[in-house]
Amino acid sequence: MTALAAVGTFVPEQRVTIESYAEAFDLTPMQVRVFRRYHKLGAAARSGEPLTALLGLALADLALTAQQRARVRYVLYARTFPVVVPFPRNPLHDALAAAGLGHAQAFAVGQQACASGLLAIDLAGRLLAADGDDGLAVVLAGEKAFTGEARFVPETSMFGEGAAACLIAAGGGRDRLLSYVARLRGEFDGDLEEVAGEFQRIYHDALGEAVTAAVGKAGLALTDIAVILPHNVNQVAWQRTCKRIGFPLDRVLLEHVADYGHVFCADAFINHRTAVERGLLRPGDRYVIAAAGAGRGATFSAMVFEH
Repeated sequence: MTALAAVGTFVPEQRVTIESYAEAFDLTPMQVRVFRRYHKLGAAARSGEPLTALLGLALADLALTAQQRARVRYVLYARTFPVVVPFPRNPLHDALAAAGLGHAQAFAVGQQACASGLLAIDLAGRLLAADGDDGLAVVLAGEKAFTGEARFVPETSMFGEGAAACLIAAGGGRDRLLSYVARLRGEFDGDLEEVAGEFQRIYHDALGEAVTAAVGKAGLALTDIAVILPHNVNQVAWQRTCKRIGFPLDRVLLEHVADYGHVFCADAFINHRTAVERGLLRPGDRYVIAAAGAGRGATFSAMVFEH
């Protein structure tokens, strides 16, 4: 059974504010206030380091032993955007070489945009299960906000820079994967302006359905879930989703939304680290990681784990 063996993260100290985006994205004073007061999203993490360094810092925080590094067979780079640096740079392979993981088979997973982190965990577990030995995998996440589209989603979110690394094992006693549900919505593969309205209309119901379906697939009820670790799109999205499914909002870890922003596919792992450090997860607790991705269609997905 797939398990999260360890989690490493890096979030820089520097921040950009929603006010600093006003001129670049033609935001009115009212739109700025809506972001800060309504969405509860006023700033996002930003780093002067290149992407290779961000990924390397997350890998360093993972603190792999020499034995663990030797056992790492796969590295899956989960990312939101198909292109994250100008050609012909390859930050993934550069970071792995510096971290002593150049021997691993490495590839990117980005077909589900911001939900690709959960897809990468699932794929890593499947690869390890097929090998049938003591091999390990690493799921990496984190990108640079190097274009306008990668910095800001109008009326929705700000992207933050940072990175995370998750060590995946085929089995283990902690953080075991109990279920995974991914709902693919191909009707949203089209011009963004044409599908945006309908995407927003169904968003909360679709995300809530993915969460409840994953919980049910694990043989549990929502009352069995200790905490939801969300993607940090904004607080209103989670308020509405929780209202739809009847889950207490105070059991969704939202504290990083206002300060970190939406750190691409790294949100799940950053929030996991925080939940563990704050004692929100005790041995035996069941929890949900949930995400939604838009681009080349839409994906609503959720995983249930046992800590």
